[in-house]
Amino acid sequence: MVGMTAVEIISPRTVPLGGQRAMDVQRTLPHRDRATIGAWCFADHYGPEETKMDVPPHPHTGLQTVSWLLEGSIKHDDSGDRHEMVRPGDLVIMTAGSGICHSEVSQSERLHGVQLWVVLPEHARHMERRLDVFHTPTTEVEGGEALVFLGSMLGVTSPVETHTPLLGAEVRIDPGASITLDLDPTYEHGILVDAGPVLVDGQGGTELNRHDLGYIAPGPTEVVLENPGPDRARVVVLGGTPFEEEFIMWWNFIGRTHEEIELYREEWMAHGDRFGTTHGYVGGGPDPLPAPVMPNARLKLRGGKFNRKR
Repeated sequence: MVGMTAVEIISPRTVPLGGQRAMDVQRTLPHRDRATIGAWCFADHYGPEETKMDVPPHPHTGLQTVSWLLEGSIKHDDSGDRHEMVRPGDLVIMTAGSGICHSEVSQSERLHGVQLWVVLPEHARHMERRLDVFHTPTTEVEGGEALVFLGSMLGVTSPVETHTPLLGAEVRIDPGASITLDLDPTYEHGILVDAGPVLVDGQGGTELNRHDLGYIAPGPTEVVLENPGPDRARVVVLGGTPFEEEFIMWWNFIGRTHEEIELYREEWMAHGDRFGTTHGYVGGGPDPLPAPVMPNARLKLRGGKFNRKR
């Protein structure tokens, strides 16, 4: 329809997270048709439910983890000797750089949130490990409210620096209301629905239901999100300029070649210095978490020219 925003709906798949004590999460990125939205390369949505997150010490390379909770609390410990309690409204962004390991264990009976990854560009993927925590203020807007935890939107700019242009925000839409979001036309965007449905461009537009991720290609300068229901709707908006570099993502590692991923796995299993040691894990799983066996076939590249719908 003329004037309507083109939206590609990415449906989630259910994935167990955390080994033997696995909790189910709804994963929309990576997807077979789309590896990234901007530099966002991983999106898990979970809860609200009474569940236990128990992820033993495990490694990462070449990425940033972004923890965003909507309900509950999680204890974070990492090999950079950072020990934090993740709570709603807190942006907790961990930069793996050339190597880090960490554990995550829930401290509440109910848990609800999203776990996100950002692929690091070549110039930043070997930087030193670090953890940044930022409490995100709530901004009142017509039709609801927003928490902009990365980038700029609705006249709000997060002070948190990123290594590629990024946007991350939680948007709450009042019952029967709509919110107009300003979009950077050089960005591609994803709208992940936590509570809905949500109509993109109102009646006659695209309906997104709970767990759906709506993809919007670069071009639009704004989008209207409408809540047709009797309860408050909530979405997580992700965005960024298209990530042009090619990369490989396998298990918890991001690298550039199959051989590089093999090396990371070997170093992790040999307890190499690359990842350090996580102290403070209070869960009941294996410490450290063993890596799965490498596949027989060579790992395939993602991103760049490979990040397009087949």
